[in-house]
Order: sequence, then C-alpha cells, then structure tokens
Amino acid sequence: MSRFDDPIDRAQTDSVKYDARAAVFGRADVIPAWVADMDFAAPEAVTRALRQRADHPVYGYTLFPESLYQAMIDWFRDRHGWAIERDWIRMAPGVVPSLHAACLAYAGAGEGVIVQPPVYPPFFGAARLTGRSLIENPLVADTDRDGRLHYRMDLEHLEACAARPEARVLLLCSPHNPVGRVWREEELAAVLDIARRHDLVVLSDEIHCDLVYPGGPRHRMLASLPGAAERVVTAVAPSKTFNMPGLGLSALVVPDAGLRRAIASVFEGMHLPQCNPFSVAGFEAGYRHGGPWLDELLAYLRDNRDWLVSRVNRDLPGLSACVPEGTYLVWLDCRGLALEDAALKRFFVQNAGVGLNPGASFGEPGRGFMRLNIGCPRRTLKTVLRRIEAALAGRSG
Repeated sequence: MSRFDDPIDRAQTDSVKYDARAAVFGRADVIPAWVADMDFAAPEAVTRALRQRADHPVYGYTLFPESLYQAMIDWFRDRHGWAIERDWIRMAPGVVPSLHAACLAYAGAGEGVIVQPPVYPPFFGAARLTGRSLIENPLVADTDRDGRLHYRMDLEHLEACAARPEARVLLLCSPHNPVGRVWREEELAAVLDIARRHDLVVLSDEIHCDLVYPGGPRHRMLASLPGAAERVVTAVAPSKTFNMPGLGLSALVVPDAGLRRAIASVFEGMHLPQCNPFSVAGFEAGYRHGGPWLDELLAYLRDNRDWLVSRVNRDLPGLSACVPEGTYLVWLDCRGLALEDAALKRFFVQNAGVGLNPGASFGEPGRGFMRLNIGCPRRTLKTVLRRIEAALAGRSG
C-alpha cells in the first residue's frame, strides 16, 4: 500500500478545494476534483522544516538565505540538466503574479500578449487586467487512430501572431495546463526561433516541469536551449511539485540583465515580495530533500492516469480522456454528451456529485470539455468515476 493511498480529511481547514465547494458548485457535498492542488501530504522534510521554523517564536522580517538559492540551483542541475547562475534568480510571490509582472515589464499599455488556448485562465487575466491586448494562438487538436485528441502548437499561426506590430510577449505554458502536453525540443526550438525573429519576450510558465510521467517524453526547459538567454524568462516553483501551493513562493530565472531589471522594477514598485519565513523554509526543504518523495508520487500518478484514461475511454459513453504527458490534470472531452457548457457543469455537479473545472474557463477551444484533477487517493478517483458512470446511465435511461 502506498503512502498516497492514505485519506486525509481536508474539510474545515479553509481549503479552497474543499471549503469553497458550496460557493463554487452550489452544494458542499460534491467530490472536489477541480482546483490544482493534491490531496497528499507534503514530503516529511517540508513538514519538518516548517515545524522547526515554528519552534522559534519570533516570526519577523526574513531574508532569502543563500542556501535556498543553492538548493534550487542544485535541483534544476540534477533533475533537468539546466545550469542556473545565482544572479539570474529573482524570488516572486507566485507564478500568477509573475505573469502579470511580465506583461507590465515587457509590453506597454495596449500592446500585445500572445496566449495559446485552451490554457490556464490567469493567462487571459494577466493580459486583460494589465491593459494589454490579448492575441490568441489556439492549439490544434488532432485525432489519433483511436479517435482520441492530441494537441500541438499551430506554429504557422503563431508566426502570424508574432508578426503583428503590437505583439511583445508570449506566455508559454510548459508542460501545458490543461491539455497535459510536454513540448518536444523541436517544438520549443521553433517557438524560440519565432520569438527571436519577431523580438518577443517569452515568459515560460514551467511550474509543472517536475510532474512529467515516467516512461514518457522528458521535459526540456525552454531556457536551456541555445540562444534562449536574451529572450526567455522562466517561472518555476516547488508548489505543484511538493503540494504546497498555499505557501505562496516562486522564482523567476532571468539570464538577461535587461529583462531582469525590467521585471525587478515592477515587483519593487509594488513592494513585492514580502518574504515569509515559512515559505522560505518549505521552498528550500522541498528542493533539497524532496526527490525520493517526488519519484514515488510520479509512479502513483502514472497509475492513476492510466487507470482513469482506460476506464473513461472504455466504459463511459460520450466521454473521452486525453492522455496527459505531464501535470496531474486530465482533459476530458465531453462533446459526445451534446450539452451546452452550463448544462455540462450542472450534469457533473447535480447528477454525478463531482466538482470539475469547466473547459470554457480555459478559453473558447475549451467549450465542451472539463478538467479533472487526479492528484488524490485511487479510492477517491474510483468513487468519482462510479458517480459519473451512474449519472451517464441515468441520463441514457
């Protein structure tokens, strides 16, 4: 039995995933399989570091210690073959604030920010809420021989988007949330070539870079490609990797001094980040000691993924699951149910008692889809599927 089989009661802990169910879904008894955190205990090394810090009863203003930077540098060298220099790192209060900061730093008011829907909803907000112009470069959904979807970038259309005179920034999601693609090196090289020729800055959100399934394609950090240094800003964090997003600390890796100054000025203008002693302790402990825990997690998530995809595609008529290469999120094609988006959400909530993320929130290409979080004990996942299967049977009957 795996440690990840152990159920943990998260209700009444002010958890967004659990305690916001009534507000989000209209009922508090749905099984929450939506917001992207996992139902697993963080690595013991992280919990131990937080306890040790809490044992000191003064929680004052805190520095980012050099040991934190070194833990991160060592992690990306050892896990990703990416050599980061200490001066390239800028700490940040989260990846989403970093998306907003990149739009402010690298595009002027009304200038263009390219996104690739269906994509994580804050990508749209980062452009719109900062007064930038949103340019959409939708992913292409191809059908394989089994009739399942597989997504790719539309590089020809990306070239046309980048050539627009107002285009300044590309927000890249790698691995991609929600479709689960791990971009191949040749795809990333093509993106980088387009960015070079059209003078784009690429903010590469690689928060899921460690969550790539064993036996599948390896993740390649965009910034590790030749010629990327003057063009790419990379956002990373231990929050998804070690299941501690509530600690709210991330990092930007910015090799180019000019790009580094520009985004630093945005954060400094808002007096961000205010360093939290607990986020510092958790950040360093995860990157320094979390490797064995992560390896065990990835094997468990792979088994969850394989079980769920097989079950959906074999036994649930009207539904099809895309096979994610990375992340713990599964993109469900529900168009076979022939329901409008509002009715689709109601079906899962009212008929199945399951709370998922509506695909429409990921942009127009997400209509007819739902996103399902598989970062939970397998018994929970099996209950989710049983409920959906029963709801489908009731619908057809």
